[in-house]
Amino acid sequence: MNLIQKGIAGTLESSDILVIINPQAGGGVQLSLQSKVEKQFGATIRRVIVEKLEALGVTDVVVDVKDQGALDCVIAARVQAAVYRAAGVDKVNYEVLS
Repeated sequence: MNLIQKGIAGTLESSDILVIINPQAGGGVQLSLQSKVEKQFGATIRRVIVEKLEALGVTDVVVDVKDQGALDCVIAARVQAAVYRAAGVDKVNYEVLS
């Protein structure tokens, strides 16, 4: 996915996560994480973020994350929303799975 601008998703509320994505030319994924549960779950949070970026085809990006104890599904959703905003995607076609 081609990122063209800064993308932000989430909040600093309890049980949420703030994800700020900035495109960069080359350099791969640079991830900065601040979390109140980093000692317990830092590796998992990083893994969820990197896996979501890979699934979306994002390879060169700076990611700044401030976690307040978000669940994995919230982390993945916030990363996806930030990437879409950074790519300038304004409509998403969601499929309903039965």
